Amino acid sequence: MGLWLSWIKSNEKELLKILDNLAKKAVEISEAVVILFDDLTNVEQAAKIHQLETEADVLTRDIFSELNKTFITPLDREDMQRIASKIDDVIDFMDGIAARVFSYKITSSPPYCKEMAIELVKATKEVKYMISKLQRIKDSKDMIQHCRNTSDIEHIVDDLYKEAIRELFESDDAIKIIKLKDIYETMETASDRCVDVSDVIEDIVLKYT
Repeated sequence: MGLWLSWIKSNEKELLKILDNLAKKAVEISEAVVILFDDLTNVEQAAKIHQLETEADVLTRDIFSELNKTFITPLDREDMQRIASKIDDVIDFMDGIAARVFSYKITSSPPYCKEMAIELVKATKEVKYMISKLQRIKDSKDMIQHCRNTSDIEHIVDDLYKEAIRELFESDDAIKIIKLKDIYETMETASDRCVDVSDVIEDIVLKYT
């Protein structure tokens, strides 16, 4: 029985470790996007972002694989699947930012993009913090506040997005409007997905406390 319980605990820790590594990838990619907006001609940086996204996809698959093999999980199986999927969405949209910049041949940083990217770093760091506390979910009394922090950051990004769109539509360059609007929307959606993660975590906190 002791060996059986030890194996269960080992698997639980492995699941949370993979989830934590996935959250770390989100932070790495968000930081890489900030660097990208310092120099949009940096092809290596875009390649780095895509490589990180590929590594994150492997971690996401690993989580689902482990969940399928594990009888007892540290949190409800469905909750862990939701968290992994939402973090993967955040990462996919941030990779999409870099992909659009290069597809549209944008060579100078559009207004508000770097500011939005900096806020995305803050949001992903909030996500990473919350994921790191899942192992002691019953003792994490500050988790709700960090969920609120993520929402506050999303409001800042939303305000930046609105201002960026307002200024963009003062232009009479239709092609520019289409390209930059797509980039702005992708950044704003990445922020929304961080809130999706915090919403799932808030549900878990309320369930366990």
